[in-house]
Amino acid sequence: MSGIFRNSGDDEFFNGGSSMHLSPGSCCPGVYLPARKRLRVSAAASAQSFYSAFEHKQQTSIQVLPDECLFEILRRLPSSGPERSACACVSKHWLNVLSSITRSESVQDLEGEGFLSRSLEGKKATDLRLAAISVGTSTRGGLGKLQIRGSGFESKVTDAGLGAVARGCSSLKVLSLWNLPAVSDAGVSEIVRSCPLIEKIDLSRCPGITDKCLVAIAESCKNLTDLTIDSCSGVGNEGLRAVARGCVNLRSVSIKSCPRIGDQGVSFLLAQAGSYLTKVKLQMVNVTGLSLAVLGHYGAGVTDLVLHGLQGVNEKGFWVMGNAKGMKKLRSLSVTSCRGMTDVAVEAVGNGCPDLKHVTLNKCLLVSGKGLVALAKTALGLESLKLEECHRINGFGLLGFLMNCGSKMKSFSLVNCLGIQEAASPLLPSSTTSCSSSLRSLSIRCCPGFGDATLSFLGKICHQLQDIELCGLNGVTDAGVFELLQSNDVGLVKVNLSGCVNLSDNTVSAISICHGRTLESLNLDGCKNVTDGSLVAVAKNCYSVNDLDVSNTLVSDQGVKALASSPNHLNLQVLSVGGCSAITDKSKACMQKLGRTLLGLNIQRCGRISSSTVDSLLEHLWRCDILY
Repeated sequence: MSGIFRNSGDDEFFNGGSSMHLSPGSCCPGVYLPARKRLRVSAAASAQSFYSAFEHKQQTSIQVLPDECLFEILRRLPSSGPERSACACVSKHWLNVLSSITRSESVQDLEGEGFLSRSLEGKKATDLRLAAISVGTSTRGGLGKLQIRGSGFESKVTDAGLGAVARGCSSLKVLSLWNLPAVSDAGVSEIVRSCPLIEKIDLSRCPGITDKCLVAIAESCKNLTDLTIDSCSGVGNEGLRAVARGCVNLRSVSIKSCPRIGDQGVSFLLAQAGSYLTKVKLQMVNVTGLSLAVLGHYGAGVTDLVLHGLQGVNEKGFWVMGNAKGMKKLRSLSVTSCRGMTDVAVEAVGNGCPDLKHVTLNKCLLVSGKGLVALAKTALGLESLKLEECHRINGFGLLGFLMNCGSKMKSFSLVNCLGIQEAASPLLPSSTTSCSSSLRSLSIRCCPGFGDATLSFLGKICHQLQDIELCGLNGVTDAGVFELLQSNDVGLVKVNLSGCVNLSDNTVSAISICHGRTLESLNLDGCKNVTDGSLVAVAKNCYSVNDLDVSNTLVSDQGVKALASSPNHLNLQVLSVGGCSAITDKSKACMQKLGRTLLGLNIQRCGRISSSTVDSLLEHLWRCDILY
């Protein structure tokens, strides 16, 4: 055998032939070798010939089948079971073939009820994933809702991906496309023609969408109830006309920032569908008072109306909309940044919409207290009013509204209205108590001129408040809060005093004594004069509080200890002490005791709580969500 290993390999190897007779070897007795020498070849050449033969062998597999044959095989896969998904995982080619099979071409019935929901966002939104969704959901009940949020010009979703969805998801009912510049009319049209069950369509920031797409929607989506068009620069009036003619089941329409849409499209839609439309939303659209006048005459079915940034609509447009008295069912009205909304317009709307219950006015700079009083006298069924950045509204207008509003008024909110200034309270008529006694929720936020005098007057006419929110009011002190509390008859449930820097422990003590049995939520975030005394009062007098926020106050370990040793066995679920620098590691045991009921604990920016204490709390309070 040693002779074999001593062979240097210089001799040539056998080059083939039919003679395979063996003869005794001269160097190794008893070992038979070929009579002729073989032709020597390199190892690389041998490996190359091996792999080429392997590849040649691989080409004889199913991969070399023409697409027509593969199509015929795959379309016969069973409708249930993992077979289709397994085949889709073989290669992208197989996936593409599977996703190209329409429902009519498949031997098996692939669709279900359409109860599955899929959402793709950012880089995950690609044509390949859409093809996988099309194949995967078809055997698992069918796709009912699809939401695609692209990433602008980097988005990889095209009409090809939408085509795959169209062929495999005929049960689709909700389609939302957002920020997809590569999508055009062809892709969306293919979906709506293949998915007749679609009820809701949202097209936002899709510049490739034009009127042709809306025409296809109108022709194919007879069950459409909800249509949203946002920032689609190619959509114009013709598309809206087509929708008005074809979508007779439309109930909600929202149009925003579409520069080619104007009065011709909007007014035709409102005139044609106003009797059955229930929700209308117009934002930053180039319309005038004509569209609102049409809405006022033909919007008999409208219950919710949102108007935002309609700079072309003047006071006359709103006046006609209200005085046309065709919107008998309007219940909710929200107007933002519309210069045509004035005191006259507010009065007209209140007078012409007898069922109006909820009104929101935001950045309506021409509405004053006079308009509020007129609204209170005309809209007798009004239940809630929210005013934000309406700077012409003053204290007298606020009080005048509350004195004249109907008995159904439940909620009033005032946010960042700089016209509110302290003034001497007018004489209180004896009849105003019954008019405003129904108010349940009062919210005053970030109104720097709001102070104790106005708060004291509110206390005299609002006796059934349950939810009070006074935030960021530097002019409010303990005295004003006392006046608001002392005449309350039903008991406060939620109190938010965050950012009122001039309130002290006296306010908290009064709240806990008078309303401790009903109070459930108390927020004192940023009340810099609140100390441990407030927590002692809460622990002693409050029985039902489950949400307590004392962040950024002077509360220390002693306050946390008082809560943990409360004789009322507090059932706290959320406790926030973030930014309380006086709370240290000494509160660990008390927090663990409170943690028996806690679901949320905020100890952020508590610099004297060590990391070891945090780790211990995380270990013991495993069911509690801790912010640290």
